[in-house]
Amino acid sequence: MTLDLVVQQACEASVPEKEDFERWIGAALAGAGRDGASELALRVVDDAEMAALNERFRGRSGPTNVLSFPADLPPGLDLPLLGDVVLCAPLVAREAREQGKAPAAHWAHLAVHGTLHLLGYDHQATEEAVAMEALETEILGSLGLPCPYGGEAAEEYLHCE
Repeated sequence: MTLDLVVQQACEASVPEKEDFERWIGAALAGAGRDGASELALRVVDDAEMAALNERFRGRSGPTNVLSFPADLPPGLDLPLLGDVVLCAPLVAREAREQGKAPAAHWAHLAVHGTLHLLGYDHQATEEAVAMEALETEILGSLGLPCPYGGEAAEEYLHCE
C-alpha cells in the first residue's frame, strides 16, 4: 500500500509529526482492507476554523474534534483520492486532558476515526457504531495503543477489556 498524505497545519499548536499521522492513517487503511495507493489531505486547525466548518457542513455550532470530507469523484474516474480529514488541535488537546488519555493516543484515535469515515464507515446507527468502534479498537491495538472507549470515555455500544 502506498499512502500520499499532505499535512497542513493551519494553527499554532503542538501536533504530532507527519510520520505519526502516516503510521496511524496507514494502519487505518490496512485495517479496513484498503489495498493500493491512497491519497488524502489532513488539515489541523484551531477552534474558530473548525467551528466555521462544523456550522457550514453539519449545521452545528462550535468546534468538533474531527471532520471528514470524502472525495466526490465523477463516475468512471478511478483515482486513489480519498478526501480530506480536518482535526481541531485545541479540542483534541482538551479532550485528551479531560478524558485522562495520552495525547498521542487521542490524536491516533481521531486520525483513524476520520480515515474510516473517508472509507464509508459511520456510527449513526447502533450496528454501524459497534462495527466502526470495534475496527478502531483493533487498529489502535495493532499500533500498541489502548481501547479509546474504555473507562470514563466508554460508549454504550462497545466495552473494551
